[in-house]
Amino acid sequence: MPTPLRRRPPFGPRLGTVSLVALCLTLLCTLSPAAAEPRPQPHDSLQQQLDELVRAPGGPPGVIAVLRDGKESRVVRAGVAELGSGRGPEADDHMRIASTAKAFSGAVALALVDRRYLSLDDTLRERLPQLPPAWGSVTLRQLLNHTSGLPDFVEAPAFLKTLLADPQHHFDPRRSLDHVADRQLRFPPGSRYQYSDSDNIAVALMAEAATRVPYERLLEDLVYRPLGLRRTSLPQGYRMPTPHLHGYDMSPPAVPADVSELLSMSGAWATGGMVSTPADLTRFVRGYVAGRLYGRDRDVVREQQRWIPGAASDPAGPGRNDGGLGIFRYTTRCGAVLGHTGNTPGYTQLIVATPDGRRSLTFSATTQINETMKPELLRQLRAVQENFVCSLLGHKG
Repeated sequence: MPTPLRRRPPFGPRLGTVSLVALCLTLLCTLSPAAAEPRPQPHDSLQQQLDELVRAPGGPPGVIAVLRDGKESRVVRAGVAELGSGRGPEADDHMRIASTAKAFSGAVALALVDRRYLSLDDTLRERLPQLPPAWGSVTLRQLLNHTSGLPDFVEAPAFLKTLLADPQHHFDPRRSLDHVADRQLRFPPGSRYQYSDSDNIAVALMAEAATRVPYERLLEDLVYRPLGLRRTSLPQGYRMPTPHLHGYDMSPPAVPADVSELLSMSGAWATGGMVSTPADLTRFVRGYVAGRLYGRDRDVVREQQRWIPGAASDPAGPGRNDGGLGIFRYTTRCGAVLGHTGNTPGYTQLIVATPDGRRSLTFSATTQINETMKPELLRQLRAVQENFVCSLLGHKG
């Protein structure tokens, strides 16, 4: 069984608004696999908890949570969609979804496994022979559960140099792995868990190689259309659709800075470049967790849910985190839900559902919260998220 490996952040503490660190940690930032579990705090209401999160030092200007049980939805929100506007966050507002995009690449890959275009045991040598021979034995399974050992391209000096020189630079997303093509694997494939943004780039490239169809079209055919997602896309520029939740750098004592369109998402692509809405993410996570996209072969679902104990998402989600194939299990004091988290400049995301897909929670905050930048706020966030999960599962505390 692979064991989690602590990932050392490539940069130090944050230096200020739209700082070098904000740029360098753009795609999915740093992992906190061993983050201490937050102590749940009783509150009078879910609304009060969101209000307190917005008022917290460095907290998000806006938060929106969508709880779904069957056909009934409840939306809880606090703060504003844009500072100075007075407009509250809405379920149809666009936003950057950060690493929850990894669940989409997982959905594409597993749908292709279900259709026999791919196998979980397919290797990079077989599907992508143009990649370094030293990486050849890595399998699709290991890419999806982050045990591949691939070096992370977002830490490559050449990638960071280009990004810092021009944050809106257009990268060729299919050449991202070129930045680390001269590097060996970080460990023998399958021996350890270590979150790597390179994994999901390779997953998308394997999907393209197996089908000879662009990844964007695969998303449309295998995910968007079956689940009725109409406001989800994979742009490669820096502009956001309207209306959107504005994401902010909230680094006191500096003035809040709108970073919604700070960065080109071409560098993130299949690992974190997607745009969606709380409503669409609700539809996605319900269908994804329930296996609606690859349910013809229940073995695919069973393989997806072979958990690596203690393997945390980025940032860590509520409760105990265990990693599967493009999915994580979050075991709270009230029960377990499955899904994914993510963060990028201006946004922090959590999408989860019960294993049958009937109940779901989409929780979006409009600033970046992780263990490296805001450890105390992350602990508060995780405690609030756990209380929302408990409410979703029918528990009061």
